[in-house]
Amino acid sequence: MSKTQTPILKDISYHKKSKVLELSFDNGENFNLTAEYLRVYSPSAEVRGHSPESATLQVGKGDVEITGIEPVGNYAVVLRFDDNHDTGIYDWTYLYQLGKNYATMWPEYLEKLEKAGGKRRPDA
Repeated sequence: MSKTQTPILKDISYHKKSKVLELSFDNGENFNLTAEYLRVYSPSAEVRGHSPESATLQVGKGDVEITGIEPVGNYAVVLRFDDNHDTGIYDWTYLYQLGKNYATMWPEYLEKLEKAGGKRRPDA
């Protein structure tokens, strides 16, 4: 595998009780990502927009759950969430980046949410 090639997803499993998606890649790296994190960083146009300026901050997703995982060829999955969001295609590169960059991306999201006066849970 070359340095620029993204590792390939070997295994994916969702743990409903903890709302965590477990990802194992062929380079031996493993990531545990919450449904909330995956939902607020959905690769869909609805969330990301067509440019960084047109992205929509996701609020009230703290209790979201994954209700389905559908393969897209041998390069991606569609995650279906219980808030009826199901338009993002999470390819292996994006999932890997979400795992590798969690320590940076999650605090960035929380900071944006706080600055916007948003809440992680709808009832908070």
